Amino acid sequence: MTSGAQTIALTDKGFDEAVVAHPRLVVDFWAPWCGPCRALSPVLEEIAREEAGRVVVAKVNVDEQPALAGRFGVRSIPTLIFFKDGEPVDTVIGAVPKAEVAKRIEALQG
Repeated sequence: MTSGAQTIALTDKGFDEAVVAHPRLVVDFWAPWCGPCRALSPVLEEIAREEAGRVVVAKVNVDEQPALAGRFGVRSIPTLIFFKDGEPVDTVIGAVPKAEVAKRIEALQG
């Protein structure tokens, strides 16, 4: 495992390629002004480090990428969408505990 893994930022331009390139991907739809998003961010950074090699954590700033947020029906932030083999398979809305995110990631491994 890579100890220095970090989250990656995604834009509309490279989103589809990233989803295909990473068989297990968690995408955080967020905005810098969102308090719950800021609360969830360190949790996701920690998961990105701990799960490096198993899952990639990516972030989409909804203010900068409104079309991408609209494409996935994101109405509230933070919204986490879990992708497996290029397909969205799970969604979590709101700032949830690390254990909940970890449980959803574990489900991606099966």
